[in-house]
Amino acid sequence: MRFQAISKIHISLFAIVLVVLIWSAIKPFDYADWLAEVSPGVIAIILLAITYRKFRFTTLSYFIIAFLCILTFIGGHFTYSEVPLFNWVKDEFDLKRNNYDRMGHFFKGFAAIVVRELFIRLSPLTKGAWLFVCTTSIILSIAALYEIIEWLSTKLTKGSKATKDFLGMQGDKWDAQWDMSLALAGCLLALLILSKWHDRILKK
Repeated sequence: MRFQAISKIHISLFAIVLVVLIWSAIKPFDYADWLAEVSPGVIAIILLAITYRKFRFTTLSYFIIAFLCILTFIGGHFTYSEVPLFNWVKDEFDLKRNNYDRMGHFFKGFAAIVVRELFIRLSPLTKGAWLFVCTTSIILSIAALYEIIEWLSTKLTKGSKATKDFLGMQGDKWDAQWDMSLALAGCLLALLILSKWHDRILKK
């Protein structure tokens, strides 16, 4: 019964993510930008589906992955710098930029729980300082790698419109530093507030 209940939650999460993906593909702001933005999420979903029977994450990890995919698909549909709700926030509070991408990078730091689970279940690492350091290092490495990919995209495409939409810098020369810092902040917050809950789930 417990297995069936967990499976239903996972199926529901998958269905919700799939619906949002289909919606995001309907007349996005720019198809080239949409493809660049949603590809990581789609690849993650495919890999999780393939490995589901052999390696099943905790439901908490699946919730985080689903949430991150949804954020990515929404950003891909509108482009990160043009998400309507955050344009309203920008205008209402007289901000200099649309901060949807900043929020997205912050929550990407919550993937630390997923990385932490992989370490606990597949490596000799146990709870403690080294698990914390290694998990944080992986999240920072992923954030830095993403910024490198964005930088390379500008060099390869010579600053095309799709690339500018993909970058979403909005004129901020410190955009990459902000993105990595926010990912780190999200990572630290997730580890501080969710790790004990995560440990209880892993013991079940």
